[in-house]
Amino acid sequence: MSEDSRFWASGDWRVSEGKEDEFIERWTAFLTWTKKDNEGFRFARLLRDTGEPRHFVSFASWSDPDAMSAWKQKPEFAEHFGACKGLCDEMRAGGYMLAVAV
Repeated sequence: MSEDSRFWASGDWRVSEGKEDEFIERWTAFLTWTKKDNEGFRFARLLRDTGEPRHFVSFASWSDPDAMSAWKQKPEFAEHFGACKGLCDEMRAGGYMLAVAV
């Protein structure tokens, strides 16, 4: 992870039963588009809960909050995000700034 990864978008996803593989595919397509077409994007990770396989947490690193905001304003964002969220029973998203790195 880059030392200068200070701005983050994150999601806490509770995927509907039986939709886990489709969710992973949609999330991968979402972040592949993000990487290809969005200035300021650095990298992303999708983590799967080992104790609860329907629970995922995602992180995307951004160069600055303006780049992250511009990403969320694009029509393709709504399309991709909606495709992922549509497979979930619950979803919570947010933007974050690094408080400390160890």
